[in-house]
Amino acid sequence: MRIDRPEVVAEVAAAFAGYEKALVDGDADLVAGYFWESAATVRYGIADHQVGYAEQLAWRRAQSPLPPGRKLRDTRISTFGTDCAVTTTFFTYPGRRVVGRQSQTWIRFPEGWRIVSAHVSEIPPP
Repeated sequence: MRIDRPEVVAEVAAAFAGYEKALVDGDADLVAGYFWESAATVRYGIADHQVGYAEQLAWRRAQSPLPPGRKLRDTRISTFGTDCAVTTTFFTYPGRRVVGRQSQTWIRFPEGWRIVSAHVSEIPPP
């Protein structure tokens, strides 16, 4: 198995960027569309969790938009072969001392790269 093939990393980076844009733009349906449409999809949030695509979509549609100015840092993409990837990143918002963490497992399906598992948490300020 080849790890971090440049062309696969580029594909996942493009999917990750599309997901992030949809998230920042507040497009709930587009954000949910980056998740695997399955009852097995899992997302753990800061104070919530969803199991299954239907829960994910309903939760997304009920959420308020993100605060403006979200910034990512130290984003990493690791790929394993041509069909599996993990992304990790930190995120911050202007004026907030809390740092967020986000990790996602992406799998290539016939319809494209989809998130099958995601986790979001925060690091309390010092």
